[in-house]
Amino acid sequence: MTQGSDIAVLVVEDESVVAEAHAEYVRRTEGFALAGTAHTAAQAMGFLTSPRAGVDLVLLDMNLPDLHGLDLLRRIRGAGIPADVIAITAVRDLAVVRGAMSAGIVQYLIKPFTYSAFAAKLASYREYHANLSGQGSSATQSEVDRALAALRPAVPAALPKGLSPETLRTVSELLKDASNPMSASEVSAALKMSRITVRRYLEHLTAQRAVVRSPRYGSPGRPELEYAWRR
Repeated sequence: MTQGSDIAVLVVEDESVVAEAHAEYVRRTEGFALAGTAHTAAQAMGFLTSPRAGVDLVLLDMNLPDLHGLDLLRRIRGAGIPADVIAITAVRDLAVVRGAMSAGIVQYLIKPFTYSAFAAKLASYREYHANLSGQGSSATQSEVDRALAALRPAVPAALPKGLSPETLRTVSELLKDASNPMSASEVSAALKMSRITVRRYLEHLTAQRAVVRSPRYGSPGRPELEYAWRR
């Protein structure tokens, strides 16, 4: 991949419907481009060893019909293929997780998952990739630390008493999708929640620096506050 271009992704998944769903997720995610799909380990190795493949990232299922995902991962590493690998699988066995980590995966995503969880993993990987790209043949300690930190985002702080993760996620997604800043009244109307409750979530997001709060002018009386997701 050349600097500034999309990250080329190969989806390796034996179930056609699931493979297409993951491919569509890749297409929807900014900064990534679908290089191809493979339904077996043999197809994956054939694609990866092609001179024109140019794959940066492999999304690898563990349960393939001709080879276990761990064995394919070892073959990829043994062949000197430089692509990074994210395991995407329903396998929760700790021995498999440890084996995948030992073989050099950068992320492990357990099925089933939502698009937002998928996009979060890819966003972390994109930051990791960017931190290690364009640095020449060597990197400083701070650049390495920053890249690794991108793959292991900090654990969110516990929510204040009375706030639920599900409602916080709902409010967050509304603001993320909004084309313009929203007031507490507008969020309240959109989600059919009380304005007082909504205000608590908005203020929490502001304190976490996920949301930017600013006064809305143009109406008589005291300016109303509006909230915008920090881009």
